[in-house]
Amino acid sequence: MILRVKVPASSANLGSGFDTLGMALSLYNFYDLLSLLPSGSYEIEVIGEGEHELEDPIGNLLIKSYERAAGELGIEAPGLKLRCLNAIPLRRGLGSSSSAVVGGVLLANAMRDNPLDKDELLALMVAIEGHPDNVVPSCLGGMVVSSWDGRELRYVKLPSPPRDIVVVVAVPNVEVSTSEARQALPEQVSLSDAIFNVSRVALLAASWATGQWDHLPWAMEDRLHQQFRARLFPGGEEILERVRSVPGCLGVAISGSGPSVMAFARGNVQEVAEAACRTFMEKGVRSRFFVLDIDENGAVVEYTEPSLDKEEIQHVKSGR
Repeated sequence: MILRVKVPASSANLGSGFDTLGMALSLYNFYDLLSLLPSGSYEIEVIGEGEHELEDPIGNLLIKSYERAAGELGIEAPGLKLRCLNAIPLRRGLGSSSSAVVGGVLLANAMRDNPLDKDELLALMVAIEGHPDNVVPSCLGGMVVSSWDGRELRYVKLPSPPRDIVVVVAVPNVEVSTSEARQALPEQVSLSDAIFNVSRVALLAASWATGQWDHLPWAMEDRLHQQFRARLFPGGEEILERVRSVPGCLGVAISGSGPSVMAFARGNVQEVAEAACRTFMEKGVRSRFFVLDIDENGAVVEYTEPSLDKEEIQHVKSGR
């Protein structure tokens, strides 16, 4: 048996909830610890997303997070032989970096004689990532409201939605880096835009908590970031209105810093996905889509069989 850390993808911001709201999705990276190596030595095999890109431990965020967490937790970190089964697309706004942070911290925690609870590790994860809206739901699961002042973290996990509400995510074949998406934002916003977003995100959290789903299209509107980030990828300035107009769409937003676009759908799932992918296609960009549930469990540390068959490898590569 080997130790496996399973970490879900995440979608943050959700329109009005800039750097505050995020949810875990049923799309996963698996980090398998195959054996321990001398301290400072790493061997990494990557299957799926990031294959041929993430094998070098220098600059690998999973390893960086593991080593920092080991230092913060006061343990001597052994080297690792890892197999990463990655289904979360890189640089698409679906929390691939947060998955690496959560995975690295949980691997370090597993080296402790008495591992800490996930709640006790959240502040460290947020400090590594720099903002809470991806790592908190990736770690805990569900839809989470988070607040971080640089030292202290507060969060509330919201109730699960009905099972017939799914998340449609359209992923274009272009990349937007987090740093590029940050640089696109203005240094200052107007008071009226700030009030607009405060009212919308408050309505979004209240509507989610009380099951008033008809409010979501309005509550997910944003004036702080999406209008600027939509210019960074083809189709970004048209896609939100087009998807929002599909019957059964309960709300649409740029996922994280983009370029993926997520929508809550209740019925008409295929039409919602087609509207998003058609917009990318009209701009000459290939895309794929996922129909996902909200993951309510978050990251899991478990023990599993070490071998993989061809079907399991294909399952990871297809992201299903």
